Amino acid sequence: MPNIPKTGFLRVRHIIGDEKADPPIPPIIPVSRSTWYAGVKSGRYPRPVKHAGMTLWRAEDIRALIEEINRSEAA
Repeated sequence: MPNIPKTGFLRVRHIIGDEKADPPIPPIIPVSRSTWYAGVKSGRYPRPVKHAGMTLWRAEDIRALIEEINRSEAA
């Protein structure tokens, strides 16, 4: 599993990657920003939480999503 903390929060750029960051952030889930937010809206991806004006995702939810994706790919 990618280097995701056991607890805490991730911003969208940590989930889908940011090649323009210095250093570049590799994607955990390689989809576009619009695909990610469409998946959040449809319920395919976890819902975010708002904190201090930021949109964040729980690390636990992203770990669970990755496990679900891995299970469906193995089937």
